[in-house]
Amino acid sequence: MSMQILLEDLPLRRFHLRVAFSGTGGQFSDGFVLGIIGIAVSMAAGPLHLNALWMGLLGAASLAGLFFGSMFAGPIADRYGRRTIFAFDMLLFAVISAAQYFVNSPTQLLVLRVLLGLILGADYVVSKSLVTEFSPRRYRGRLLSVLAAAWAAGYVGAYLVGFAIHDIGPDAWRLMLAASGVPALLILPFRIGVPESPMWLMKRGRGDEALSIMRRKFGPEVILSAPAAGPQQRRGTWPELLSPRWRKNTLVGCVFYTCQVIPYFALGTFSPKVLQALQVKDNFVGGLVYNVLLFAGAIVGLLIIDRLSRRAFLIGTFYLAALGLAVLAYAGFGPIGTMIAFGLFACILSAAANLEFVYPPELFPTHLRASGVGLAVASSRFGSAISTFLLPLAVQHVGIHTALGVCVGVLVFGGVFCHALAPETGSENLSDMKSVQSGERESEAEGEHGATLAPSSHGNRNADI
Repeated sequence: MSMQILLEDLPLRRFHLRVAFSGTGGQFSDGFVLGIIGIAVSMAAGPLHLNALWMGLLGAASLAGLFFGSMFAGPIADRYGRRTIFAFDMLLFAVISAAQYFVNSPTQLLVLRVLLGLILGADYVVSKSLVTEFSPRRYRGRLLSVLAAAWAAGYVGAYLVGFAIHDIGPDAWRLMLAASGVPALLILPFRIGVPESPMWLMKRGRGDEALSIMRRKFGPEVILSAPAAGPQQRRGTWPELLSPRWRKNTLVGCVFYTCQVIPYFALGTFSPKVLQALQVKDNFVGGLVYNVLLFAGAIVGLLIIDRLSRRAFLIGTFYLAALGLAVLAYAGFGPIGTMIAFGLFACILSAAANLEFVYPPELFPTHLRASGVGLAVASSRFGSAISTFLLPLAVQHVGIHTALGVCVGVLVFGGVFCHALAPETGSENLSDMKSVQSGERESEAEGEHGATLAPSSHGNRNADI
C-alpha cells in the first residue's frame, strides 16, 4: 500500500504551475486595463471632448466595475463553483475590450470600462480562490505572488505600449484600449483544461468528483483532509463573514487591501499628471521609471513572500511606503531625484501588493473563501475608485503636496490598523487561524474531520483552509 499524502503537502508539480499560469491572464489584463487608461484618456481628451470630471470618471470606471463584480461573484463562486467563471470570462473580456476601439462618446467608453471591471472583479475572486485551493502549502505564497507579478507586468506593459504607440496617429488611444483583449485570448486555452477545486467539491458533498480530479492530476496516493458533507454544510454568505467568528479577519482583509490600493491606483493611474505637478518635465520618461520599478517591486515581493511572516511583511511595507511617499511629497527634490523617489515608492508598494493575492485567501475557510476575497476586493475598489476620481480634482484645487499627504495618511492608518489586528496566516502557522476563532468552531472541526478523504491527525490543522 503506497503512503498517502495530503493535497496541500505535495511537492511542486507541473499542474500547480499550469493553474498559477492560467490565473495570470485575468491579472495581466486587469493591470493592462487599469494602467493604459491614464495614457489613453489623456490622448482621447480632444476627440472625446473630455474635461477633468470625465477624465476622473473614466479613470475610476473599471475600478467601480471591479467593486460590483467581486462583491457579487464571491457568493456565486462559493455556491456554484469556481471553474465555469474561470474558464470562460476571459473570452467575454476580449470581446468588450475590442469594442472600445469603436467608441464615439465618453458615455460609450464609460459603459464598456464598467463592464470590463465587472468581469475582472469576478476573475479576481475565482482566480485567487482556485490557485489557493490547488497550491501546496509550502509554495502557496510564491504561486499566488505569480498573479501579483502578472498584474504588475500588465500595468507596466500598458505604459510601455502607450509610450511606444502614442505618436502613431490620432487613433492610437483606440489601439491602446483594444489591446487589453490580446492577453485574455492567449490565456483562454490554458484555462479550459483546469478542473474544479477538490476542496470546494468536498464542501458541497461531491467527494467522488474531488477524488477523481486528484487521482487524475496527482495520483492515487493523494488525499484531501476535509469535513464530511452533511446537514452542517453552510453557504458562503456576507452575514457569516460579519459574524463574531470571522468578523476580525473580514475587517482586516478589507482595510489592509483598501489602504494599499488607494495610493497605488490614484498615483499610478495619473502618474504623468502627478510628475508634471512635481515639476518633472518629461512625464513619459518619469512614468517609465515609475512603472519599471513597480514591476521590479512585484518580483522582489515574489522572492521574499515566503521568507517573512505575512504580518511582518504587511506592517513593514505600510510604514516604509508611507515614509517614502512623505519624503517624495515634502523633501523638494529636483526632477531626477523626484523620479527616483517616486519609483522607489512604487517598488515598495508593488512588493507589498503581493499580499493582496496571498493574504485574503488565507484569511477565510473554503466555504467562505470566494465571498471573503470578493468582499475584500470590493472594499478596496470602492476606495480606489473614489481616490482615482478625486485625485485630478484634488491636484487642481488643493495642490499636489496636500493630495500626496492624504495618501501618506492612508498608508499610516493601514500600518497602525494591521499592527493592532492583523493575524498571522503564513503556511507554517495555519493552525493559528483556528486558535483565534471561537471554541464552537474548534468543537465543530473535531466533529467534522474523519471524512472519506481525510487522514487522521495529519490533516486536521488545515481542513478548513
